[in-house]
Amino acid sequence: MLFTDTQSQTRRTLTATGRLLRRLHLDGPLLAALAAVVAFGLFVLYSATGENVGQWLNQLERLALALAALVALAQVPPPWLRRISPLLYGIGIVLLVAVAVHGSVGNGAQRWLDLKIVRFQPSEIMKLAVPMMCAWYLHERPLPPSLRDVLVVLILILVPSLLIAKQPDLGTALLVASAGILVLFLAGMSALVIVLGVTAIGAAVPVAWHFMHDYQRQRVLTFIDPSTDPLGAGYHSIQSQIAIGSGGIFGKGWMNGSQAQLEFLPERSTDFIFAVIGEELGLLGQTFLIVLYLIVIGRALYMASEAQNTYARLVCGSFALTFFVYVFVNTGMVSGILPVVGVPLPLVSYGGTAMVTLLASFGVLMSLNRHRKLVGA
Repeated sequence: MLFTDTQSQTRRTLTATGRLLRRLHLDGPLLAALAAVVAFGLFVLYSATGENVGQWLNQLERLALALAALVALAQVPPPWLRRISPLLYGIGIVLLVAVAVHGSVGNGAQRWLDLKIVRFQPSEIMKLAVPMMCAWYLHERPLPPSLRDVLVVLILILVPSLLIAKQPDLGTALLVASAGILVLFLAGMSALVIVLGVTAIGAAVPVAWHFMHDYQRQRVLTFIDPSTDPLGAGYHSIQSQIAIGSGGIFGKGWMNGSQAQLEFLPERSTDFIFAVIGEELGLLGQTFLIVLYLIVIGRALYMASEAQNTYARLVCGSFALTFFVYVFVNTGMVSGILPVVGVPLPLVSYGGTAMVTLLASFGVLMSLNRHRKLVGA
Protein backbone atom coordinates (compact mmCIF):
# COMPACT_ATOMS: atom_id res chain seq x y z
CA MET A 1 0.00 0.00 0.00
CA LEU A 2 2.82 2.38 0.89
CA PHE A 3 4.56 1.48 -2.37
CA THR A 4 1.38 2.29 -4.34
CA ASP A 5 1.02 5.67 -2.58
CA THR A 6 4.65 6.49 -3.40
CA GLN A 7 4.07 5.60 -7.05
CA SER A 8 0.98 7.80 -7.19
CA GLN A 9 2.81 10.71 -5.58
CA THR A 10 5.71 10.34 -8.03
CA ARG A 11 3.27 10.24 -10.95
CA ARG A 12 1.51 13.39 -9.77
CA THR A 13 4.85 15.18 -9.33
CA LEU A 14 5.98 14.24 -12.83
CA THR A 15 2.66 15.35 -14.30
CA ALA A 16 2.84 18.71 -12.49
CA THR A 17 6.44 19.17 -13.63
CA GLY A 18 5.47 18.40 -17.21
CA ARG A 19 2.64 20.94 -17.10
CA LEU A 20 5.00 23.60 -15.70
CA LEU A 21 7.59 22.95 -18.41
CA ARG A 22 4.94 23.18 -21.13
CA ARG A 23 3.58 26.40 -19.64
CA LEU A 24 7.08 27.90 -19.67
CA HIS A 25 7.79 26.54 -23.18
CA LEU A 26 10.76 24.54 -21.90
CA ASP A 27 11.91 21.21 -23.33
CA GLY A 28 12.26 18.66 -20.52
CA PRO A 29 14.84 16.29 -22.10
CA LEU A 30 17.10 19.13 -23.27
CA LEU A 31 16.83 20.92 -19.94
CA ALA A 32 17.70 17.71 -18.08
CA ALA A 33 20.76 17.10 -20.28
CA LEU A 34 21.95 20.68 -19.80
CA ALA A 35 21.43 20.37 -16.04
CA ALA A 36 23.54 17.20 -16.01
CA VAL A 37 26.40 18.95 -17.84
CA VAL A 38 26.24 21.95 -15.49
CA ALA A 39 26.15 19.73 -12.38
CA PHE A 40 29.17 17.77 -13.62
CA GLY A 41 30.92 21.07 -14.35
CA LEU A 42 30.31 22.40 -10.83
CA PHE A 43 31.63 19.13 -9.38
CA VAL A 44 34.86 19.40 -11.41
CA LEU A 45 35.21 23.16 -10.94
CA TYR A 46 35.42 22.87 -7.15
CA SER A 47 38.59 20.82 -7.55
CA ALA A 48 39.94 22.85 -10.50
CA THR A 49 39.78 26.09 -8.49
CA GLY A 50 41.71 24.52 -5.63
CA GLU A 51 38.60 24.29 -3.42
CA ASN A 52 38.01 28.03 -3.80
CA VAL A 53 34.49 28.43 -2.40
CA GLY A 54 34.31 32.06 -3.51
CA GLN A 55 34.91 31.23 -7.17
CA TRP A 56 32.51 28.30 -6.96
CA LEU A 57 29.75 30.53 -5.56
CA ASN A 58 30.47 33.12 -8.26
CA GLN A 59 29.89 30.41 -10.83
CA LEU A 60 26.56 29.58 -9.18
CA GLU A 61 25.50 33.22 -9.41
CA ARG A 62 26.39 33.34 -13.08
CA LEU A 63 24.54 30.09 -13.63
CA ALA A 64 21.43 31.61 -12.06
CA LEU A 65 21.70 34.58 -14.46
CA ALA A 66 22.21 32.25 -17.43
CA LEU A 67 19.20 30.13 -16.43
CA ALA A 68 17.08 33.27 -16.12
CA ALA A 69 18.14 34.25 -19.66
CA LEU A 70 17.17 30.80 -20.94
CA VAL A 71 13.72 30.89 -19.35
CA ALA A 72 13.09 34.50 -20.42
CA LEU A 73 14.01 33.89 -24.07
CA ALA A 74 11.93 30.71 -24.17
CA GLN A 75 8.86 32.90 -23.57
CA VAL A 76 9.49 35.15 -26.60
CA PRO A 77 7.23 34.19 -29.54
CA PRO A 78 9.16 33.08 -32.67
CA PRO A 79 7.81 35.92 -34.88
CA TRP A 80 9.27 38.43 -32.42
CA LEU A 81 12.63 36.66 -32.46
CA ARG A 82 12.70 36.85 -36.23
CA ARG A 83 11.73 40.55 -36.28
CA ILE A 84 14.35 41.59 -33.73
CA SER A 85 17.19 39.69 -35.44
CA PRO A 86 18.32 42.69 -37.58
CA LEU A 87 18.03 44.98 -34.54
CA LEU A 88 20.15 42.65 -32.40
CA TYR A 89 22.73 42.37 -35.18
CA GLY A 90 22.85 46.16 -35.61
CA ILE A 91 23.26 46.77 -31.89
CA GLY A 92 26.05 44.20 -31.80
CA ILE A 93 27.93 45.89 -34.64
CA VAL A 94 27.60 49.30 -32.96
CA LEU A 95 28.92 47.87 -29.68
CA LEU A 96 31.87 46.21 -31.45
CA VAL A 97 32.77 49.54 -33.04
CA ALA A 98 32.47 51.15 -29.60
CA VAL A 99 34.90 48.54 -28.24
CA ALA A 100 37.36 49.36 -31.01
CA VAL A 101 37.16 53.06 -30.13
CA HIS A 102 36.64 53.18 -26.35
CA GLY A 103 36.93 49.58 -25.14
CA SER A 104 38.64 48.56 -21.89
CA VAL A 105 41.99 46.81 -22.21
CA GLY A 106 42.75 43.67 -20.22
CA ASN A 107 45.54 41.11 -20.65
CA GLY A 108 46.71 42.92 -23.77
CA ALA A 109 43.32 42.75 -25.52
CA GLN A 110 40.67 45.41 -26.05
CA ARG A 111 37.49 43.32 -25.76
CA TRP A 112 35.34 44.86 -23.03
CA LEU A 113 32.91 47.73 -22.67
CA ASP A 114 32.81 49.24 -19.19
CA LEU A 115 29.43 50.88 -18.53
CA LYS A 116 30.31 51.43 -14.83
CA ILE A 117 27.29 49.33 -13.82
CA VAL A 118 28.39 46.31 -15.84
CA ARG A 119 31.49 45.28 -17.79
CA PHE A 120 30.89 42.87 -20.66
CA GLN A 121 32.16 41.59 -24.02
CA PRO A 122 29.89 42.66 -26.92
CA SER A 123 31.44 39.92 -29.05
CA GLU A 124 29.35 37.41 -27.07
CA ILE A 125 26.16 39.02 -28.43
CA MET A 126 27.28 38.20 -31.96
CA LYS A 127 27.28 34.48 -31.21
CA LEU A 128 23.49 34.83 -31.15
CA ALA A 129 23.04 37.75 -33.53
CA VAL A 130 25.04 36.46 -36.51
CA PRO A 131 23.21 33.13 -37.04
CA MET A 132 19.86 34.80 -36.31
CA MET A 133 20.59 37.56 -38.83
CA CYS A 134 21.77 35.09 -41.50
CA ALA A 135 18.63 33.00 -40.97
CA TRP A 136 16.47 36.14 -41.12
CA TYR A 137 17.99 37.09 -44.48
CA LEU A 138 17.49 33.59 -45.95
CA HIS A 139 14.02 33.05 -44.44
CA GLU A 140 11.92 34.19 -47.40
CA ARG A 141 14.44 33.47 -50.14
CA PRO A 142 14.55 30.29 -52.24
CA LEU A 143 16.86 27.55 -51.00
CA PRO A 144 19.50 26.46 -51.71
CA PRO A 145 20.75 30.07 -51.72
CA SER A 146 21.98 31.66 -54.92
CA LEU A 147 25.56 32.85 -55.26
CA ARG A 148 24.36 36.41 -54.65
CA ASP A 149 22.63 35.43 -51.40
CA VAL A 150 25.69 33.48 -50.29
CA LEU A 151 27.88 36.55 -50.84
CA VAL A 152 25.47 38.77 -48.86
CA VAL A 153 25.46 36.31 -45.95
CA LEU A 154 29.25 36.04 -46.06
CA ILE A 155 29.47 39.84 -45.73
CA LEU A 156 27.10 39.69 -42.73
CA ILE A 157 29.48 37.13 -41.19
CA LEU A 158 32.73 38.80 -42.19
CA VAL A 159 32.06 42.27 -40.73
CA PRO A 160 31.63 41.23 -37.05
CA SER A 161 34.23 38.46 -37.35
CA LEU A 162 36.91 40.94 -38.47
CA LEU A 163 35.95 43.43 -35.75
CA ILE A 164 36.29 40.68 -33.12
CA ALA A 165 39.55 39.33 -34.57
CA LYS A 166 41.02 42.84 -34.40
CA GLN A 167 40.46 43.06 -30.59
CA PRO A 168 42.30 40.52 -30.79
CA ASP A 169 40.05 37.53 -29.97
CA LEU A 170 40.67 34.89 -32.59
CA GLY A 171 38.79 32.15 -30.72
CA THR A 172 35.52 34.10 -30.50
CA ALA A 173 35.93 35.35 -34.08
CA LEU A 174 36.18 31.76 -35.30
CA LEU A 175 33.11 30.73 -33.29
CA VAL A 176 31.05 33.64 -34.64
CA ALA A 177 32.15 32.89 -38.21
CA SER A 178 31.39 29.18 -37.73
CA ALA A 179 27.86 29.95 -36.48
CA GLY A 180 27.13 31.98 -39.61
CA ILE A 181 28.71 29.51 -42.04
CA LEU A 182 26.72 26.69 -40.46
CA VAL A 183 23.53 28.57 -41.40
CA LEU A 184 24.68 28.56 -45.03
CA PHE A 185 25.53 24.85 -44.78
CA LEU A 186 22.09 24.03 -43.35
CA ALA A 187 20.45 26.16 -46.05
CA GLY A 188 21.77 23.73 -48.65
CA MET A 189 24.70 25.70 -50.05
CA SER A 190 25.84 23.97 -53.24
CA ALA A 191 28.94 21.80 -53.35
CA LEU A 192 30.51 24.15 -55.93
CA VAL A 193 30.20 27.11 -53.56
CA ILE A 194 31.70 25.05 -50.71
CA VAL A 195 34.69 24.06 -52.89
CA LEU A 196 35.18 27.67 -53.98
CA GLY A 197 34.98 28.79 -50.35
CA VAL A 198 37.56 26.25 -49.17
CA THR A 199 39.85 27.31 -52.04
CA ALA A 200 39.46 30.97 -51.12
CA ILE A 201 40.26 30.24 -47.48
CA GLY A 202 43.36 28.33 -48.51
CA ALA A 203 44.47 31.22 -50.71
CA ALA A 204 43.86 33.68 -47.85
CA VAL A 205 46.06 31.82 -45.35
CA PRO A 206 49.28 33.68 -46.30
CA VAL A 207 47.44 37.00 -46.07
CA ALA A 208 45.95 36.07 -42.67
CA TRP A 209 49.40 35.02 -41.45
CA HIS A 210 50.69 38.49 -42.28
CA PHE A 211 48.02 40.18 -40.16
CA MET A 212 48.22 37.79 -37.19
CA HIS A 213 49.80 38.95 -33.94
CA ASP A 214 53.14 37.44 -32.95
CA TYR A 215 51.61 35.38 -30.13
CA GLN A 216 48.99 33.96 -32.54
CA ARG A 217 51.70 32.92 -35.01
CA GLN A 218 53.62 31.35 -32.14
CA ARG A 219 50.55 29.33 -31.16
CA VAL A 220 50.33 27.86 -34.65
CA LEU A 221 54.05 27.03 -34.75
CA THR A 222 53.88 25.55 -31.27
CA PHE A 223 50.89 23.41 -32.26
CA ILE A 224 53.04 21.87 -34.99
CA ASP A 225 55.85 21.13 -32.50
CA PRO A 226 55.28 22.12 -28.83
CA SER A 227 58.81 21.02 -27.91
CA THR A 228 60.29 24.02 -29.76
CA ASP A 229 59.32 26.22 -26.79
CA PRO A 230 58.47 23.90 -23.86
CA LEU A 231 58.66 26.63 -21.20
CA GLY A 232 56.96 29.32 -23.28
CA ALA A 233 54.29 29.02 -25.97
CA GLY A 234 54.32 25.21 -25.82
CA TYR A 235 53.92 25.00 -22.03
CA HIS A 236 50.11 24.90 -21.97
CA SER A 237 49.87 22.13 -24.54
CA ILE A 238 52.62 19.99 -23.01
CA GLN A 239 51.27 20.24 -19.45
CA SER A 240 47.68 19.47 -20.50
CA GLN A 241 48.81 16.36 -22.38
CA ILE A 242 50.86 15.24 -19.36
CA ALA A 243 47.80 15.69 -17.13
CA ILE A 244 45.49 13.72 -19.43
CA GLY A 245 48.04 10.95 -19.96
CA SER A 246 48.80 10.58 -16.25
CA GLY A 247 45.10 10.12 -15.45
CA GLY A 248 44.84 6.91 -17.44
CA ILE A 249 41.46 5.21 -17.63
CA PHE A 250 40.18 5.75 -14.08
CA GLY A 251 42.04 8.91 -13.04
CA LYS A 252 43.87 9.79 -9.84
CA GLY A 253 40.73 10.70 -7.96
CA TRP A 254 38.76 13.90 -7.41
CA MET A 255 41.04 16.68 -6.05
CA ASN A 256 44.07 14.38 -6.32
CA GLY A 257 45.52 15.53 -9.63
CA SER A 258 49.14 16.61 -9.20
CA GLN A 259 49.29 18.72 -12.39
CA ALA A 260 46.19 20.68 -11.39
CA GLN A 261 46.56 20.86 -7.60
CA LEU A 262 50.25 21.77 -7.73
CA GLU A 263 49.46 24.40 -10.40
CA PHE A 264 51.66 22.98 -13.15
CA LEU A 265 48.62 23.17 -15.44
CA PRO A 266 47.83 26.76 -16.52
CA GLU A 267 44.23 28.03 -16.84
CA ARG A 268 43.06 24.88 -15.09
CA SER A 269 39.65 26.28 -14.14
CA THR A 270 38.94 27.90 -17.51
CA ASP A 271 40.25 26.84 -20.93
CA PHE A 272 42.12 23.73 -19.73
CA ILE A 273 39.59 22.27 -17.32
CA PHE A 274 39.14 19.26 -19.64
CA ALA A 275 42.72 18.29 -18.74
CA VAL A 276 41.75 18.38 -15.04
CA ILE A 277 38.89 15.98 -15.81
CA GLY A 278 41.31 13.67 -17.62
CA GLU A 279 43.82 13.67 -14.77
CA GLU A 280 41.41 13.29 -11.86
CA LEU A 281 38.55 11.27 -13.41
CA GLY A 282 40.43 9.61 -16.23
CA LEU A 283 39.21 8.58 -19.66
CA LEU A 284 35.94 7.43 -18.08
CA GLY A 285 35.22 10.92 -16.74
CA GLN A 286 36.00 12.54 -20.08
CA THR A 287 33.87 10.00 -21.92
CA PHE A 288 30.98 10.57 -19.53
CA LEU A 289 31.06 14.31 -20.19
CA ILE A 290 31.31 13.83 -23.96
CA VAL A 291 28.28 11.50 -23.86
CA LEU A 292 26.32 14.22 -22.02
CA TYR A 293 27.38 16.72 -24.69
CA LEU A 294 26.26 14.34 -27.44
CA ILE A 295 22.85 14.00 -25.77
CA VAL A 296 22.49 17.80 -25.71
CA ILE A 297 23.55 18.13 -29.35
CA GLY A 298 21.38 15.23 -30.49
CA ARG A 299 18.29 16.59 -28.75
CA ALA A 300 18.93 20.09 -30.15
CA LEU A 301 19.29 18.72 -33.69
CA TYR A 302 16.09 16.71 -33.28
CA MET A 303 14.27 19.88 -32.21
CA ALA A 304 15.73 21.67 -35.26
CA SER A 305 14.38 18.92 -37.52
CA GLU A 306 10.88 19.60 -36.15
CA ALA A 307 11.00 23.33 -36.97
CA GLN A 308 8.05 24.65 -38.96
CA ASN A 309 9.85 27.23 -41.11
CA THR A 310 13.21 28.12 -42.60
CA TYR A 311 14.17 30.68 -39.95
CA ALA A 312 13.54 28.32 -37.04
CA ARG A 313 15.27 25.39 -38.72
CA LEU A 314 18.39 27.38 -39.59
CA VAL A 315 18.70 29.08 -36.19
CA CYS A 316 18.11 25.88 -34.18
CA GLY A 317 20.47 23.84 -36.36
CA SER A 318 23.18 26.50 -36.19
CA PHE A 319 22.98 26.77 -32.39
CA ALA A 320 23.16 22.99 -32.01
CA LEU A 321 26.17 22.61 -34.33
CA THR A 322 27.92 25.67 -32.89
CA PHE A 323 27.71 24.00 -29.48
CA PHE A 324 29.42 20.99 -31.07
CA VAL A 325 32.14 23.30 -32.45
CA TYR A 326 32.69 24.68 -28.93
CA VAL A 327 33.18 21.16 -27.55
CA PHE A 328 35.36 19.98 -30.44
CA VAL A 329 37.67 23.01 -30.42
CA ASN A 330 38.22 23.01 -26.65
CA THR A 331 38.77 19.27 -26.27
CA GLY A 332 40.93 19.30 -29.41
CA MET A 333 43.22 22.09 -28.22
CA VAL A 334 43.56 20.56 -24.74
CA SER A 335 44.38 17.16 -26.27
CA GLY A 336 46.93 18.70 -28.65
CA ILE A 337 45.17 18.02 -31.96
CA LEU A 338 44.25 21.70 -32.48
CA PRO A 339 46.09 24.99 -31.82
CA VAL A 340 45.36 26.81 -28.55
CA VAL A 341 42.75 29.49 -29.37
CA GLY A 342 41.23 30.32 -25.98
CA VAL A 343 37.81 28.66 -26.29
CA PRO A 344 36.24 27.57 -22.95
CA LEU A 345 34.69 24.16 -22.35
CA PRO A 346 30.94 24.91 -22.64
CA LEU A 347 28.99 25.01 -19.36
CA VAL A 348 31.99 23.62 -17.46
CA SER A 349 34.78 26.22 -17.58
CA TYR A 350 34.76 29.02 -15.01
CA GLY A 351 33.29 32.23 -16.42
CA GLY A 352 29.89 33.79 -16.80
CA THR A 353 29.68 35.48 -20.20
CA ALA A 354 30.01 32.34 -22.31
CA MET A 355 27.59 30.43 -20.05
CA VAL A 356 24.93 33.15 -20.35
CA THR A 357 25.32 33.22 -24.14
CA LEU A 358 25.10 29.44 -24.46
CA LEU A 359 22.04 29.01 -22.26
CA ALA A 360 20.43 32.02 -23.96
CA SER A 361 20.88 30.26 -27.30
CA PHE A 362 19.14 27.18 -25.91
CA GLY A 363 16.33 29.45 -24.68
CA VAL A 364 15.87 30.71 -28.24
CA LEU A 365 15.95 27.12 -29.49
CA MET A 366 13.26 26.08 -27.01
CA SER A 367 11.08 29.04 -27.97
CA LEU A 368 11.28 28.17 -31.66
CA ASN A 369 10.43 24.56 -30.90
CA ARG A 370 7.86 24.72 -28.10
CA HIS A 371 5.78 27.53 -29.63
CA ARG A 372 5.45 25.79 -32.98
CA LYS A 373 2.01 24.29 -32.24
CA LEU A 374 0.68 27.44 -30.63
CA VAL A 375 1.94 30.22 -32.85
CA GLY A 376 2.31 30.23 -36.60
CA ALA A 377 5.85 31.50 -37.13
